[in-house]
Amino acid sequence: MSGDGGRRRVGGEGLRFLRGRARTLRGLALWSLLESAHTFLGGYAVARALDDGFLAARPGTGLAWLAVAGAGALLGGLALRGVFGGLADLVEPMRDGLVRRAVRQALERAVADPARAVHDGAVSRLTQQTETARDSFAGLVLVARSFVFTAAGALAGMAALAPVLLLFVLPPLVLGTAGFLLTLRPMARVQRRALDTDEALAARTGELAAGLRDVVACGGGAEAGAGLRLLISDQERLTGLLSRWAALRTVALGVAGRLPVVALLLGAPWLLGRGLSAGALAAAFTYLVQSLLPALDALMGALGSAGTRLAVVLERFCPPRPERAAVPAQDPAPDPVPAAGGGGPAAELRRVRFAYGAHALPVIDGLDLELREGEHLAVVGPSGIGKSTLTALLAGLLPPGRGRVLLAGAPAWRGPARGPDPRRTLLPQQAYVFTGSVRENLTHLCPGPVSGARLERAVAVLGAEGLVERLGGPDAPLDPAALSQGERQLLALVAAHLSPAPLLLLDEATCHLDPAAEERAERALADRPGTLVVVAHRISSAARADRVLVLDGTRAVCGTHADLPGRSALYRELVGVWNARV
Repeated sequence: MSGDGGRRRVGGEGLRFLRGRARTLRGLALWSLLESAHTFLGGYAVARALDDGFLAARPGTGLAWLAVAGAGALLGGLALRGVFGGLADLVEPMRDGLVRRAVRQALERAVADPARAVHDGAVSRLTQQTETARDSFAGLVLVARSFVFTAAGALAGMAALAPVLLLFVLPPLVLGTAGFLLTLRPMARVQRRALDTDEALAARTGELAAGLRDVVACGGGAEAGAGLRLLISDQERLTGLLSRWAALRTVALGVAGRLPVVALLLGAPWLLGRGLSAGALAAAFTYLVQSLLPALDALMGALGSAGTRLAVVLERFCPPRPERAAVPAQDPAPDPVPAAGGGGPAAELRRVRFAYGAHALPVIDGLDLELREGEHLAVVGPSGIGKSTLTALLAGLLPPGRGRVLLAGAPAWRGPARGPDPRRTLLPQQAYVFTGSVRENLTHLCPGPVSGARLERAVAVLGAEGLVERLGGPDAPLDPAALSQGERQLLALVAAHLSPAPLLLLDEATCHLDPAAEERAERALADRPGTLVVVAHRISSAARADRVLVLDGTRAVCGTHADLPGRSALYRELVGVWNARV
C-alpha cells in the first residue's frame, strides 16, 4: 500500500468511528451552541451598553447590558463543562480502540516473526503513541468545535449590529484561512518524509553498529558510509523544505489573524462617517480580539502541530499490507541450477523479489534457488543483508512481492489466517521455551506422542543429556526464566530434531552455543531426514554445508565452500582468503 493508500485507510476508519458516535457528536454540538450564545452576547452587549447606556447618559442601562455580558460568560462556562463531558465520551473509546489494535498487531507480529518482535515498536505504540493520539485528537476536537461555534456567534453578532462590518472582516479572514489550509497537506507530506528518513537513519545506524565487524571484514565501510551520508543529506533537504512551508504558514496566519483588525482600524473613519455607531465599532473589535482571532489562532496551531502528529501516529496503527506476489501465468524466468543429488526439489525460489513496503528498496531481488531433498544449505552475508527475510519467505511467513516460493511444489505463503505449516519448522535466534514440562518443550512440534526411546536418542545426539538431567528429567516442570540463552537454544534444537517437518530452517538458532556444541547440533540436524537451511554466523557452519548461499546486497552467489572464494569477493573476505588473481 502506498503512502496515499495508508492515509485513505486512516481517513476511512476515522469517518466510520465518527459515524458510530453520532449521538455523542450531537451532544457536543448542542453544548457548543451555548458557546455561540456566549460569544454573541459578549460583543452585542458591549455595543448596547455604549450606544444605549453610557454614551446616551443612561449608566443604569449600560450596567444592565454589561450584566447581560457577564451572564453570557457564565453561560460559556456551563457550555465548557458539558463539552468536556462529551469530549471524554468521544476520545476515550478512540484511545481504547488503539490500545486493542496495538496489542493485536504485537501478537500477530510476535507469532509471525519472533526475532523481530522485540524491536517492532509495540511498546511505543501501546504507550506513547496511543497517548499522543488521544491528546492530539482531543485537542483538535476541542479547538475545531470552539472555532466553528465561536465564529458563528461572532459573525452573527456583527451581522446583527451592522452587516457592513463583515466586508472588512471576512475577506482577509477567508484569504488567510484558505492559505493556511493549502499548506497543510504538503507540510504534512514533508513532515512524514522527514520522520521516515529519521527512522531509516536510526535503523541503518543500528544495523551498522550490530554488524560493524562484518562491514569491516567485507571492506564495505565506504559503501555503508555513503548510505548514511545520503540519509543525512535527505534530512537536511527536508528540514529546509519544512522551514519554507513554515514561513508560508506564518504569513497565512498573519493575514487571517491580524489583517482583519488592521482593515477595521483603517476603515473606522469611513464607517463612522456613514452612520456606524461607536458601540457597534467597539463590539466588532471585541468580537475580533476576544473571540474570533484567539479561536482562529488556536485552530491553526492545533492543525499545524497536533493534526500532523495525529495523522502520522494513526498511520503507524494502519501499516501498509505486505506486497503480494505478482505471479505471471507462465514464469519467464530461467530454471535455477539444480543442486547435486537425486529427488525432487524440497524448496524453490524463482525470480523472487521482496521489499518492506511498496516504495522501499528491495531486500531480495531476482533470487533463483533450488533445494534438493536432504540437502544442507548455509546462508551467509553481512548483518541486515536479508538472511532472516529469506528464511521467512521459505517458511511462508512473508509473501514474495514478485516471483514464486514453493515448498514441495506448493506455494509457501498460505495466507495470514492459516495455522502452523507441517512442511517446515523455523527456529529463530530467540528460542521459544514455555512454562510446562521438559517433555512438552521437546515434543511440542510433533503432532503425536513421542516414545521415551526416541526422545532419549534426540537428547543424546544433540548433547543435551546433562541439561535435561539438571532440570530434573523429561517430566520435570520447566521455568523458562531459569534458563540461559544457550540452554533455551539447545532445548529448541532437540525439539526441531524431533519435528517431522521435511524442511528445517535455523535463523542463527545456534548463536548462543559454543563452537563445539554448534558443530554437534548442526551435524545431528543435517543427518536428520529432510532438508536443512542454516543462517550461519560462523564460517565453520558454511564449511560443513553441502552448499553455501552468499547474500551480497540484492546479489546472490551459490556454490560449495571450496569453490566460492574464487567466485565471490565477499565470501573470500568472510573466510579470510584473498586471491589476487580473481
